[in-house]
This record gives sequence, structure tokens and C-alpha cells, in this order.
Amino acid sequence: MKLHGYYRSSTSYRLRIALELKGLAYENVPVNLLQSEQKGPAFTSRNPFGSVPLLEADGRDRVQSMALMEWLDEAYPERPLLPADLEQRYTARELGLAIATELHAPLNLPVLKYLKDPLGHDQGEVETWYRHWLARTLEPVEARLAQLGTGDFLFDTPGFFEAILLPQVYNAQRFDFDFSDKAHIVRIERACLALPQFQRAHPDAQPDSPEFNSERN
Repeated sequence: MKLHGYYRSSTSYRLRIALELKGLAYENVPVNLLQSEQKGPAFTSRNPFGSVPLLEADGRDRVQSMALMEWLDEAYPERPLLPADLEQRYTARELGLAIATELHAPLNLPVLKYLKDPLGHDQGEVETWYRHWLARTLEPVEARLAQLGTGDFLFDTPGFFEAILLPQVYNAQRFDFDFSDKAHIVRIERACLALPQFQRAHPDAQPDSPEFNSERN
């Protein structure tokens, strides 16, 4: 498998976690979003959406991270991301899809760029926008986790939900989002980051990350 992605892209990070949790080997192929490589003809000829991640697997290019995670579970049923229990699967999807569908669209890079140019908002206003939408979704996610009485993970082991949550928390921290009243989210993030699968998937561990390269110079 080859995973075409960007180290800081939440959807690329999401899929790296999924691949690591399932124990699937893959080659990381960086795509520089800041240079709009995903919009060039070489990339869009393979992915008309002009987005990352793109996963080369079984002789086909596949895109859209949420569909890819479901496909991984069906194509490689060992170490499933989704639980066997019907109600647990629903809960994982309820929480995971709340983050993926409500936050990705208003907070992705093209939207943030558009807020600045042509709309003319400064960086402070963009960050206020970012934190507003984070709160709109992460507050009810935290409340649902409190209702469920979760431990270190949503269920016994990390999976579908954690693969979606961790990248969003990472991005939220970059924008100084306040997690002081979100103990369940913080506990799950801490428990995940203690695991080698999440450490290998982390943006700082990717070959196109400045952190990765600075540690080796």
C-alpha cells in the first residue's frame, strides 16, 4: 500500500492511525498541500476531488478517509476498527461522524485561506472562527462521553472513534483551543498517544514534517 498524504492533514492523520491500528504496512508518499500539489493535473488525474489522503491498494486508487476506513475493515477484517456489537458500532459512528462531518468542512485549509483572501479577515479572526466551530461540536462530544462513562478509550481498545478524534484534537491544540473542561477527551487522547501505533501515525513522525527533519539534523 502507498498512502499519499500531508503530515498535518487531519484526514491523512486519521487514515495513518487506522492503518497502524490494523497492523497494515504502507509507504508514506508526501503531498505538499501548502504548494497545492493535490490540485495539480498529475494528482487530480488520479483523484478528481483534489484532496488527501489517496490510498493505493489492491491495484486501485481510493480516496475519502471515512469511506477508506470502512473499506479497510471490510477488506482486512483482522483487528477491526469498529466493534462487533451493533450498539457499540452505532456509538462509534455517532461520535466519529459528528467530528468528521461537522468540523472538517468549515475548518479545512481552503476555507481558512478564503477567510483571509478574498474575505479579508486577519489571523486572529480566523482563529476565533476555528475555535467557535470546534466548541460547537467538541462540547456535545464531551457530554456524550460523560454520559457513556468511558475509560481510557471509547470501548476496550482504540478504533474508529479514536482515529477521528486524535487528529482533531491535534489541530485544535495548534489553535489554542481550551480543553480544560473536556476531561474525557483529554484522557482518551493521552491514553492513545502512549501507544506505539499512535506515535508512529503522529504528524511529527512523518517524513514531510519539519519536526521529523529537525530531529535528524
